[in-house]
Amino acid sequence: MSFKFLDYSFDKNTGEAVFNYQSEGDLLTEKVQFKIEGESYDEAAFDKALFFAFVVIGTSYYKARAGQEVELGAMLDSAQANFFTKIYQEGLSQFAFENGLTRDNLARFAGSFEVPAVEPARLANKTLVTVSGGKDSLLAAEMIRESGANYRVVYITAQESYPQIIDKFGEPIIVRRLIDKDGLKRIGGMNGHVPVTIINEAIALTQAILINANHVEFGIGEEGIEPHAFIGDLPVNHQWSKTPEAQNLMQEYVKRFIAPNLTIGSVLSKYSELAIAEMFAKKCWNKYGMEFSSCNVANYKQDANNRVLKWCGKCAKCANSYLLFAPFIPFNEQEKIFGHDLFSDPEMAEIFKGLLGVDGVMKPFECVASTDELRWAYQNRLPWYGELPFIKKSLG
Repeated sequence: MSFKFLDYSFDKNTGEAVFNYQSEGDLLTEKVQFKIEGESYDEAAFDKALFFAFVVIGTSYYKARAGQEVELGAMLDSAQANFFTKIYQEGLSQFAFENGLTRDNLARFAGSFEVPAVEPARLANKTLVTVSGGKDSLLAAEMIRESGANYRVVYITAQESYPQIIDKFGEPIIVRRLIDKDGLKRIGGMNGHVPVTIINEAIALTQAILINANHVEFGIGEEGIEPHAFIGDLPVNHQWSKTPEAQNLMQEYVKRFIAPNLTIGSVLSKYSELAIAEMFAKKCWNKYGMEFSSCNVANYKQDANNRVLKWCGKCAKCANSYLLFAPFIPFNEQEKIFGHDLFSDPEMAEIFKGLLGVDGVMKPFECVASTDELRWAYQNRLPWYGELPFIKKSLG
């Protein structure tokens, strides 16, 4: 079983990139609509970034008929091959867990070609900030704005709309993915989580070069270190692409294979999720507390209208946020968002058990804080919050 990376192209007039793949003879095509703003750009660096996007976007289509054999049709450096292999293995570990696969079932890339050193790109001192409407990205954008940096914000989406809260940081650049849903539906096969953060980073890097920005800012804290489970020696991690390992590999890749003067990183990288929640409470709650959301169910599913962000109050992301803010935000403020005390909701008990590591319930497959952080948050919640129904269980 072989998955082929066929080709990619870019239309300078429309800003549309086309990525073609083949799975057992079936053609799958994704289009990404970038924003061109009339500036000339470094075409050599842009093509290198587009190639990287071509490889990582491929995870969305490879997963339908996942196998070890892939045909890229390009000579890779060993470091490139190693990074791509990690993306297609560690980055797809949740997918593997959910579909009964092991590391031996996932793609391996080979590379022995020594890639020549890349030249510095023609870039200006400008930052492209990715914003989604969640607490981390809003806090990062606020910190970049406060620093006085020359910046633009970008929102990467597969939807028609974008959260209006992003407009608070100026006119956003909207980059839209046109995922080949018809093709995936036609061939059927396996489904599951892909390393969406690295996909978005690749797209943002490509867009940054189009506007001559020399830095891409992602609001990523110290996340993903705690795995959910193991498949042999493969750690199962929903957010591997947010881990320090993945982010360090990304930074090295950009410097070595795209442009040495192009950087990607996060002003939040040294902070835990609990520390980020506290910083958001102090710096951003009064500005964005009633408008932001980290709930994927209510806002970020394909074809959802997320112009006004909401909370479903029933998912792991809602529970995670509720816990993280409980020591810093008064109960009545969170009640305005969620409508009730989530701790007292019996339908949420199993989710909270997973987040807090109680009764052997697995940690939810979501971007959530560590068990220790969430336990501390619960034990240090402010007055008026209720108690969880399993409170007599030891939280360690």
